[in-house]
Amino acid sequence: MAGPIVVVGAGSWGTTLAWLLAEKGLSVRLWCRDRKRASAMRAARENRRYLPGVRLPDALVPEADLTAAAAGAELLLLAVPTQAVGPLLAELAAAAATAPLLCAAKGLERPGGRRMSQVIESAAGGRWRDAFALLSGPNLAGEVVRRLPTATVVASPDPALARRCQELLATDFLRVYTNPDVIGVELGGALKNVIAVGAGISDGLGYGDNSKAALITRGLAEMVRLATACGARPETLYGISGLGDLVATCGSPLSRNHTLGVRLGRGEMLAQILTALDQVAEGVPTTEAAHHLARAAGIEMPITAEMYAVLYQDKPPAEAVATLMGRPHRDEGRESQG
Repeated sequence: MAGPIVVVGAGSWGTTLAWLLAEKGLSVRLWCRDRKRASAMRAARENRRYLPGVRLPDALVPEADLTAAAAGAELLLLAVPTQAVGPLLAELAAAAATAPLLCAAKGLERPGGRRMSQVIESAAGGRWRDAFALLSGPNLAGEVVRRLPTATVVASPDPALARRCQELLATDFLRVYTNPDVIGVELGGALKNVIAVGAGISDGLGYGDNSKAALITRGLAEMVRLATACGARPETLYGISGLGDLVATCGSPLSRNHTLGVRLGRGEMLAQILTALDQVAEGVPTTEAAHHLARAAGIEMPITAEMYAVLYQDKPPAEAVATLMGRPHRDEGRESQG
């Protein structure tokens, strides 16, 4: 590529993506809103807050000025919390950045539930309407920087851009697939966060593997119902960006959403947990957005509804479980029902 790749967002995943690209010898700028932290990263060659112990390659340049970072970019890689994507696109447009976008945010905009593709397509007068791609899959940063084998998916309305991103990100430990189903890929990556909070609650309450297996399976059924109602292909939800990401996020201690759920199940208060995490757990805002999106579409999502009650209406987790277990018995094959 002629210009640098600009990674917007210096959290754990953004820093990991910047590290991965720079390790391949590519010129990378990593934008961090906090000027002091950007300076500290340049001096220490390490993001001690979000990715301690991982040396940042010399080809990676931390930058606190968004206009300077975006200048001449060949690709803009957004790795910021979902709720920050829209405002940042406005800033990038003002910086006259015309490079295509690769969005690594996995969530839904609240309260209305807009998908990231919808946010991007409407931003800056449609500047990036077709010039964007989405990255989704089981992407636990702590495993990627350890070079453990994993796979991910890039989806885009532009097949050439999808292949371009695939080539950029692929390494001998990261296998990158492309998928034309933008809606399915982004909803798989977003909705699994809701189920991961529930899986954490199950573990925090001391339930067993049977409990979590049932939750994951029925959670996947909910994901498929809502995604297909939005126009996704059902098979996408059974792939890496759906089931793959769901399994990883529901079971790993590296998952912020699972960790949040565990602590909720143990009786901690949500506000205290979020403060202690010091990073965004996308399952919280996405639960609100998904709940309202499902209700507006007339889609029954009982697990999501109970997660909403726990997170936003202070319903005790054990009571939410009792509600789910007490629902009328149904035929598993009737997927129009929950």
